[in-house]
Amino acid sequence: MICEPNINCEKCARLVAFRKLNQIKFPSYHNAPVRSFGDLNARVLIVGLAPGLNGANQTNRPFTNDYAGDVLYPALKKFRFAKGEYQKRKDDGFELLDVRVTNAVRCVPPQNKVTTDEQKNCLEFLRAEIGQMKNLKIILSLGAVAHGAVLTALGYKKSAFKFAHGAVHHLAQNNILLLDSYHTSRYNINTGVLTEQMFDDVVKKMRTLL
Repeated sequence: MICEPNINCEKCARLVAFRKLNQIKFPSYHNAPVRSFGDLNARVLIVGLAPGLNGANQTNRPFTNDYAGDVLYPALKKFRFAKGEYQKRKDDGFELLDVRVTNAVRCVPPQNKVTTDEQKNCLEFLRAEIGQMKNLKIILSLGAVAHGAVLTALGYKKSAFKFAHGAVHHLAQNNILLLDSYHTSRYNINTGVLTEQMFDDVVKKMRTLL
């Protein structure tokens, strides 16, 4: 099954309408479903919420040119999950090592908020992606929405595994570890919900678990 939406995907009316507005307002942007970044043979999958308007929606690479990427990508490099220099561009030569990055919802939503229906509509792509990652050992969910999307995609009840920063859940049926972190958003960093050290600790734990 295809794990990437069609570039003209029309599953979500609200997101399609927002896309068309952005195509007029930001004609140089990607303004379409954002493809995942990294190799399907990787042992780690990182799942975020959705593309940022001026981040991945512009660059067509998850977390790229977005504040959340300023936290995510340097941490990955620090713990040998990436190489090169992250310069907020798709063509910056930055490479992921043994990691793939995606989002629970592939199109940018208004106000960075997705609806339950939009999550459901995009679930088939996440499910297919996980199914194609034959070496997958760890999924890192960035935020509760991503955590829930992963569980639903794999057929688990959300109530069976409670989201908590730094928590590790063993998904026995799939032999996968689900690791949780607060999202690396500007809001979470600015309010102190998440610090760069807290996120480094999670990525370090991920390296240790591998």
